[in-house]
Amino acid sequence: MNMKRDFILLALLLCGGMVFAQQNRESILENLVNNMVAVEGGTFLMGATEEQGEDIYLNERPAHEVTLSGFSIGKYEVTQEEWEAVMGANPSKVKGKKHPVEQVSWEDCQVFIQKLNELTGKEFRLPTEAEWEYAARGGALSKGFKYAGSNDMSEVGWYRQTEAYPTQDVGKKAPNELGLYDMSGNVMEWCSDGYGAYQPEAQVDPKGTEIPSSRVYRGGSWNYRERNCRVSCRADAKASTVASHIGLRLAM
Repeated sequence: MNMKRDFILLALLLCGGMVFAQQNRESILENLVNNMVAVEGGTFLMGATEEQGEDIYLNERPAHEVTLSGFSIGKYEVTQEEWEAVMGANPSKVKGKKHPVEQVSWEDCQVFIQKLNELTGKEFRLPTEAEWEYAARGGALSKGFKYAGSNDMSEVGWYRQTEAYPTQDVGKKAPNELGLYDMSGNVMEWCSDGYGAYQPEAQVDPKGTEIPSSRVYRGGSWNYRERNCRVSCRADAKASTVASHIGLRLAM
């Protein structure tokens, strides 16, 4: 009788644990959906604009006019608990459920997004490079800052100062004009675009090169200096690249 009772108790505990895990996942994903920020479309100057000063790199030139349709973008970088709720595992080097997920390739992000869309019924994706920069600059509310939300990098992001610090919980620094956090610093963020040189012509909803050898990532990170955390700074890597300073932010 005792063995039967113990078996029933164990089964109830396991069932309760599964229900709790499911409810916890649903709560995490609900918060993720609710933390998408609508960005009004508009026209802006992308690339090596005046406020970027002498810190610009050649691949930020020429500055060029871009017009974007409206979209939504994540208030925060995707966190480790969000990634684990979808993928069932956390690949990050520096663990923390509210830290941004890292050690994820562009290819990994596509798998994550596909599964996330199946779970939520939404149409999440990575932002285009132009959407990312427009949002980092504050969209239609932009005040022309060098970094995402300030001309003082220490106000808005985690970055390398005298020594490198690891990732931190998202949302601990000041947001930019759109209420977006950590667009400068913490981790770099994959964009959907294939990497390519800028062209001088005005563009509408650009999506990067069609046959890429590498993918764009943006925003600077915990191990980058201020220069590389600017809103116009660009970087790229192969789609299979994983690193402890690269994560993602979602768009719709």
